[in-house]
Amino acid sequence: MEKEQWDVYDIHRIKTGEVVTRGEKAAPGQYRMVVHICIINSEGKMLIQQRQPFKSDWSNLWDVTVGGCSRTGETSQDAAHREVLEEIGLDIDFTGVLPRFTVNWLSGFDDVYVLKQEVDVSSLSLQEEEVQAVRWASHDEIIDMIREGTFITYHESFIDMCFAMSDSYGEHADEELR
Repeated sequence: MEKEQWDVYDIHRIKTGEVVTRGEKAAPGQYRMVVHICIINSEGKMLIQQRQPFKSDWSNLWDVTVGGCSRTGETSQDAAHREVLEEIGLDIDFTGVLPRFTVNWLSGFDDVYVLKQEVDVSSLSLQEEEVQAVRWASHDEIIDMIREGTFITYHESFIDMCFAMSDSYGEHADEELR
């Protein structure tokens, strides 16, 4: 199986034309694009996944609905579509969908999509290499899981933001969805 390859971006999020292979450490000034997708239902609960015990990073920990790196040639929306389809078997059209916010980190850009959607957990097809379980969890349950060490160590404010942004775009609470 071929290792995944990722486009390299500069600090201004412009592709450099370089490519790195999964497992290679980024050189200074090289950045990659990551996506996270948070699905929140009408009860205000987020669909979360538990990572497989054999994963090298964050094994056995719970995580937001889906996440992963974009591959060479993908847009953010392409990567979001592929990751959701691969990891939990949902085919969601991201055409024209903007991330709710982007988090910059030392080696890249993390586009965070927050979707309001009902999902029948029993109908999902979990990717064996990545996901061992899924379930719905409230904001408070996720914060408790972070504090007890059973959820990936996101900043609590990141989780707050995901839930707060589930009904709006932008930094203003009263900005309506378009």
